[in-house]
Amino acid sequence: MPTSDDIATPRGAARVGTDLPAGPPVALLVLGHGAGGGVDAPDLLAVRDAAVGAGLVVSRVTQPYRVAGRRAPAPAGHLDEAWTAVLTVLRSRHPGVPLLVGGRSSGARVACRTARAVAAAGVLALAFPLHPPGRPERSRAAELATGLPTLVVNGDRDPFGVPEPGPAVRVVTRPGERHDLRGDPAGTAAVVLAWLRERGWART
Repeated sequence: MPTSDDIATPRGAARVGTDLPAGPPVALLVLGHGAGGGVDAPDLLAVRDAAVGAGLVVSRVTQPYRVAGRRAPAPAGHLDEAWTAVLTVLRSRHPGVPLLVGGRSSGARVACRTARAVAAAGVLALAFPLHPPGRPERSRAAELATGLPTLVVNGDRDPFGVPEPGPAVRVVTRPGERHDLRGDPAGTAAVVLAWLRERGWART
């Protein structure tokens, strides 16, 4: 059964739901949500189920502004500060395994911006919002350049754009999917699981 508790951060309490695998874990995957959404988005749940089944601990983090009942996202610095505080606690709870960070949309951006600071081994970016809709000149591609192994999964109809692959960045484009990646969550999870196994971060 998943466990849930609140973790204090400098920006208020964050809520963390954690699912444990059967047997010793091979990695810890921490996932964040989109700006106005929650940790029960279909793609996040599908990835959680696949990863737990392959031996990972999966924690889904609800940012303090959402715990407090607000829909409008907090400033980027506040998101990063809260996320980093939560990661410190989760690392202490699950030591000795690789830490993987990720999320969907805004949560993917937070994971990218803080990946080096939290000593992550890899990054999972679901529906990375490359730019605001209709504003390709406002690219956020630099946030993906962490130097860490990174998997980006975006829909080919995403109005926020699709990032280009880079030296450490693999981009998988899902046909027919938009920003919510709701069309085929199991297919998205299968892409993620294949990448995790290829990197040695999941059981075969």
